[in-house]
Amino acid sequence: MILAFDFGTTRFGVAVGEAIIGTATALKPISAKEGVPDWSRIEALVQEWQPEAFVVGLPLNMDGSLCEMSYRTRKFANRLHAQFDRPSYLMDERLTSHEAKGFHLAAGGEANFKKHSMDGIAAQLILESWFLEPVHRSSLDKLTPK
Repeated sequence: MILAFDFGTTRFGVAVGEAIIGTATALKPISAKEGVPDWSRIEALVQEWQPEAFVVGLPLNMDGSLCEMSYRTRKFANRLHAQFDRPSYLMDERLTSHEAKGFHLAAGGEANFKKHSMDGIAAQLILESWFLEPVHRSSLDKLTPK
């Protein structure tokens, strides 16, 4: 089991996925204040899902360069690793929020994204993209039973 996060300043998207089948499911977002998540909620998720690793969406500029949020996200990923003693991987998250909104609208959802959070769907897309990356296949071999 892998736990994924879509870093945000007011809320974090969360998804859980199974490396063996390469699919993920969006979970309820975690509230945050100025980019600081509710760590007790993250601890509860770790207890509930017992993830082998974390994947955190890395926000990048469209040209692939780092931005301020990239550094904040990296700090969060490092803290996950340190606090829970599990690997923490970063995954390019460009356009996942846009794609998540498109999925929501195509399914007949409302366009009020403050009321209807797309953060969990974004985390799901981040994790499913991570599962598909060939470079991560060797990481998955270490995490999944033979």
